[in-house]
Amino acid sequence: MRPDRFRIGSITKTFVATVLLRLQEEGRLDLDDSVERWLPGLVRGHGHDGREVTVRQLLNHTSGIYDVTSDLEFQEKVFKSGFFEHRYDTWTPEQLVAIAMEHEPVFAPGTDWSYSNTNYVLAGLVIEAVTGHSYADEVERRVIEPLGLRSTVVPGTRATMPPPHGRAYERFGSEGELVDVTEINPSVAGAAGEMISTVDDLNRFLRALLDGRLLSEESMAELLSTVPTGEGDRYGLGIQARPLSCGVTVWGHSGGIHGSTSLVVSTRNGSRTMAYNVNTSASTGSVPEAEFCGKPGKSEKEFTGPRTERW
Repeated sequence: MRPDRFRIGSITKTFVATVLLRLQEEGRLDLDDSVERWLPGLVRGHGHDGREVTVRQLLNHTSGIYDVTSDLEFQEKVFKSGFFEHRYDTWTPEQLVAIAMEHEPVFAPGTDWSYSNTNYVLAGLVIEAVTGHSYADEVERRVIEPLGLRSTVVPGTRATMPPPHGRAYERFGSEGELVDVTEINPSVAGAAGEMISTVDDLNRFLRALLDGRLLSEESMAELLSTVPTGEGDRYGLGIQARPLSCGVTVWGHSGGIHGSTSLVVSTRNGSRTMAYNVNTSASTGSVPEAEFCGKPGKSEKEFTGPRTERW
């Protein structure tokens, strides 16, 4: 029996960062290229300037670019009462970036850390500009197919889930009833969080990434070069390091999208991995403590650190 598929939200970011590191290995771009070089004129407005932001800063969230999911109108349409009217809407990456550009940056590029989904929407567009193919095609060709991740897909605008899958539930408001949100057009997240996978495929992907099967030694050093998040964790290129209470540091990413909370983490060498999914909004903090330290309920802090909304 094949395991259930689920939406993996921001774990998508680890796939995207892996593709960009592969492209750098091939000499097709440099992560220290400006965003302007590949996406001329797109990152402009209210103090944003793509000439001052590098691709690397997109990947490690040091760009200062405003997070589209912090926009109040966007939140109303996507996370609140407007969801039921807009759940099947198609969002282009350019639309998402344009919303972010209506706001000021949260800091000057390279001076701080702040999680921004806009960073990875832009990263997906950079992949397309470099290769001439969609980021989805490149993720499939460079990661999904070589690793045989048969249950992992990049759905694009498809609102339904491929079988087999469970149902996803969300509560709108603290007193609201749980409602079925299984169907949603995932273009609202795009390269920041649209992918679908299973626990088996996520474990296989992260194990292969950390044991060096996907990237060169030089790229691995860049992937795992981290910056502090201000929450006790450190963030690399689409991957996060969290020290646990027992002295173990786990590497991975979490993801949250409507009715789906996911996590995949591993020891540094990929020898021990863990992935899980809950079919509603939930905390991911205590699970690594239970698995790697034998201390269930030790921490309720979200694995990916401070975020205004999801993915």
